[in-house]
Amino acid sequence: MLQNPLVPPAQSTRSRRSVVRGAAGAVGLLLLGNWRLASGAGEAAAEANVPQVAPVPGGIVRLSLGPSQERPRAWAGEVPLLVLGDPIEWSALVGIPLSATPGEARIVVQIDGQAPREQAYTVVPKRYAEQRLKVAPKTVDLSPQDLARFERERDHQKTVIAVFSEPLPASLRMRVPTPGRRSSSFGLRRVFNGQSRNPHSGMDIAAPTGTPVVAPLAGRVIDTGDYFFNGQTVWLDHGGGLLSMVCHLSAIDVRVGDTLLAGERLGAVGATGRVTGPHLHWGVMLNRAMVDPALFLAE
Repeated sequence: MLQNPLVPPAQSTRSRRSVVRGAAGAVGLLLLGNWRLASGAGEAAAEANVPQVAPVPGGIVRLSLGPSQERPRAWAGEVPLLVLGDPIEWSALVGIPLSATPGEARIVVQIDGQAPREQAYTVVPKRYAEQRLKVAPKTVDLSPQDLARFERERDHQKTVIAVFSEPLPASLRMRVPTPGRRSSSFGLRRVFNGQSRNPHSGMDIAAPTGTPVVAPLAGRVIDTGDYFFNGQTVWLDHGGGLLSMVCHLSAIDVRVGDTLLAGERLGAVGATGRVTGPHLHWGVMLNRAMVDPALFLAE
């Protein structure tokens, strides 16, 4: 049976008690009592640790999966989803690709001892800004050598973005990785010489070369490299399919396998790759979909 996808992010204690009583009986009520004693203001704290919900292409939906003794599993297609919560209520966080078509979408949910079920949600349209530019043809059309390099790098990146690890993140609220003016917004679509390009899949922050870049959230370094478009790049794995990347660096101060706390330095702003000036490109990926980093900001 399909569930209502538009579940309010916080329920009253009474509604939570009703859900638990209906689904888990006396054991559920005992868990609820323990949860309330242990957490106090746990609901408010939990809400402060999750990203903002925006059910649009490039946004995030939060779907209630209900109560369960064990953490449910969920997938968007074949891609595993981040599931957080407690036995009182679990939630799946779904990153929506910028290429998603508005309308109904579905995930598959598996709770131990039950048959898999589908759960639907609605993707709402959003119109992002468009920028039309006239540039030299060589900056748009790649040479055969550059195209071959890009394709090799793209195949490598597919293995990077497929990472799904534990432990899951305790908090999903991030900090801006470098100070500066936001010079380009997520979702901006650029048209070069009449040729449309993919929408901008991150946040650009204008800052001088050498400005420190820090980890937006605790994580493990899973890839570093110097790429054709992105220049010197660091990928961080935060757990549960939540990744972040910082690009165009002038220096990389970490190695694959390093673990960082939020706020620890990993490199410096630069102008490497295909850029017109120094800045940081910051991208956030959830279940292999690039989503708006602004939704994760703690400010």
